[in-house]
Amino acid sequence: MFKNLIVLALLITAFFSVKASQISTLPTLYTLDNNNVKRSIKEVIGNKDFQQNGSNILNLGFGNKNYWVKTSIPPTLTKATNLILFIDQSRLSFVEVYYVKDNKVLLTQHLKNYNLIAPINTIGNVGYYHIPKALINADPEIYINIVSNELFVAPVIIQTQQKMSDQLIRRDLIFGLYTGALLIMFLYNLFLFFSVRDKSYVFYVFYILFTWLSQISVQGFASKYFWPDSLWLHQHSVTLFSLIALISGLSFSISFLNTQQLVPRCHKLLQALLGFSILSLFLSLTSYAHIAFALMQLLTALSCITALIIAGYVYFKQNIKPAGYYLLAWTVLTIGICMFIAKDYRIIPYNIFTIYILQIASVIEVTLLSFALADKINIFKKEKEQSQADALRILIENEKLVREQNVLLEIKVKERTEALENTNQNLNDVLVNLKEAQSQLVDAEKMAGLGQLTAGIAHEINNPINFVTSNIKPLELDINELDDVIHMYEKLDLNGNIEEQLGAIENFKKRIDINFVRSEIKSLLSGIGDGARRTAEIIRSLKNFSRLDENDTKPVDLNEGLDSTLILIRSTFPSNLKIIKDYEVLPLVECMPGKMNQVFMNLITNAIYAIKSKPEQNEEEFVTIKTWQEGNHVKISIKDSGTGMPEDVRQKIFEPFFTTKDVGEGTGLGLSIVFRIIENHHGNIDVVTKLNQGTEFIITLPVN
Repeated sequence: MFKNLIVLALLITAFFSVKASQISTLPTLYTLDNNNVKRSIKEVIGNKDFQQNGSNILNLGFGNKNYWVKTSIPPTLTKATNLILFIDQSRLSFVEVYYVKDNKVLLTQHLKNYNLIAPINTIGNVGYYHIPKALINADPEIYINIVSNELFVAPVIIQTQQKMSDQLIRRDLIFGLYTGALLIMFLYNLFLFFSVRDKSYVFYVFYILFTWLSQISVQGFASKYFWPDSLWLHQHSVTLFSLIALISGLSFSISFLNTQQLVPRCHKLLQALLGFSILSLFLSLTSYAHIAFALMQLLTALSCITALIIAGYVYFKQNIKPAGYYLLAWTVLTIGICMFIAKDYRIIPYNIFTIYILQIASVIEVTLLSFALADKINIFKKEKEQSQADALRILIENEKLVREQNVLLEIKVKERTEALENTNQNLNDVLVNLKEAQSQLVDAEKMAGLGQLTAGIAHEINNPINFVTSNIKPLELDINELDDVIHMYEKLDLNGNIEEQLGAIENFKKRIDINFVRSEIKSLLSGIGDGARRTAEIIRSLKNFSRLDENDTKPVDLNEGLDSTLILIRSTFPSNLKIIKDYEVLPLVECMPGKMNQVFMNLITNAIYAIKSKPEQNEEEFVTIKTWQEGNHVKISIKDSGTGMPEDVRQKIFEPFFTTKDVGEGTGLGLSIVFRIIENHHGNIDVVTKLNQGTEFIITLPVN
């Protein structure tokens, strides 16, 4: 902190070491408004409408200004050999200088868009015009056409080159001291931020940075040293950086003064100013930058006044010491702003001190604000020490209370432990009973499914067995008739009348219709074979469905399991039911086949029940079974044309014991078991249903 004060002292000493008489010899200025009626140099030479300016400072106000200025070389400098015409304004958009003698233009010098230099030298966008010796001897009139889009304050100075060089060197020195002071403050407070992690320091270091950028932009040093080739930054930097500095300053004020807690009404005002500043920042990036510049000046003035009022209230009414440093800092800055504006209106002298009063006030302000932040840290430190002492005292008291309570607590814990042990024993007994009840219910569901499956198998096997038994008797009769024919041939008497015997045999064959017997035997044997094959198919499907010896996972063809299930429950199909199978070739899926077949049977049985329970049956009802593969998963869809379900029922179907069947027709565990089996296989099951339009269950299983 002391280093900053030393730099500040050097900066102020450098300012006061320059006398006003060293700045320049002041020329007399005459002005002519060129805004409404644009005049060329020929039209302004000898024009009688020029009005004398009160000093060498042109203060024409804010906005788009276009003026002609007339002056001449002061008599005290007519014998000099090397003179400089110096327009001390870095924000001019256009400057054109004419040297006129006897109504003739002797020389023209231009400065347009700040980067077209020749034949004019520029020092950070400051008009710096060398007046040739021949023109000095001619003692010409000097006409200057000046155009500005911002605040038009332009001192016009005519000075010898040596004195002008000394002044510019001194200006660079002041710029360096100012930059060094703010750089030290920036780095110091940035280091403190990383140490204390207080967000106030973040806003403050940004405020320092953009205050410095806005000041060097106003003085022209930014365009000289940092972005000499960027016209856009030259035109927008003052407004842009000033608004960012204002936003950072307002954010710092809100955080540092804790306005939300201490002055909530003024907090809303600061937030409003902050919001308008952000909007003005965006406006400065558009073609309305001149409006943003005016808003920036207005918001800066309002923010300064508001900050002073809030800081005064917090310091004097609430006795918060850091707010005193803050109040003093903003007071110094406000005084600096007032003096800076006053010198433009010739209320106070225009000299090197008043030119740089903003920089002086800015350095003092950031130094005092650093004091304020440091004092805030000290207060926090004292509060922390006090809180630690209070915490230690409370800890000792609490320790005493804990010792006293431990005895009572141990008694209560013992009583509570005994109660919990009794409760735990009761819960264990209830749990055992619940497990027994659950086991009985699951066994009941299995027995119900087994009974349904047994009835279906009995029906399916009965059909082919009846087919076989009904063919045995006619087959026996046909075989006996063939046996009689064979016996007749065996009893032939070769010594007797052969023809007569053969005729008798032929008559018998005609009587029994031997050809019909032969074809009937073939037909009966074919029927018996079909019955046997159907019986074998049912047995094979039953074996595939049950897989009692396969409790571990193994690769399974799910299409085969679906077909086996359909065969075993075929007897439950209503007469108007049509099964539509749309199978794709599936990879073998790692699963427990018996469990998956149980899932298929439960879902298909529910689909058939939903169709049977429809109050109005269609001529043809459908159950559509579709399988397909998606990436590393297979999907099985079982869709029916049954009654469908409302949304409240759909949300409960996988809950144990929930059923829509009549009493005695179901346990309500079927879909609960289905859900658990699919979950154990790391798959999922989705339900798509709509009342009176059917239901679709979609099973998704991983291949592995």
